[in-house]
Amino acid sequence: MLKEFRDFITRGNVIDLAIAVIIGAAFGKLVTSLVDGIIMPPIGLLLGNVDFANLFIDLSGQRPLSLADAQLKGLPVIAYGAFINDVIAFLIIALVVFLIVRAINKYRREEAPATKACPYCLTSIPIEATKCSGCTSPLVAAADLRQGTP
Repeated sequence: MLKEFRDFITRGNVIDLAIAVIIGAAFGKLVTSLVDGIIMPPIGLLLGNVDFANLFIDLSGQRPLSLADAQLKGLPVIAYGAFINDVIAFLIIALVVFLIVRAINKYRREEAPATKACPYCLTSIPIEATKCSGCTSPLVAAADLRQGTP
């Protein structure tokens, strides 16, 4: 069982996943810092000096001065300002992931295949081949197909 576990852990895809999780956590901290320190202060300023991180609804009726005061006293609150920050951070991360996947997909689409399979023997042959190197069957050239010539 120990050998099986070692084989599982040393597989390439498990190590790749571990690296992705570590990089993802670091990226999450970076985005949180960006949202809390750079994006939200100007938005709060535009909305009348609102600090989103301190927005909360007091459920206790004791009217604490701030979210930190309510948390220090252990009062029940709904901290919706932190939720707003987290939603913005999520949207930024989702946008970055979307842009990365989009770029990868665009790169994959641009790669034209260099070979094709012979329809008779399934040997891999160059795209522009007119005769199969494996079974010597005549093939229709791509240029002829474009011009409509059989």
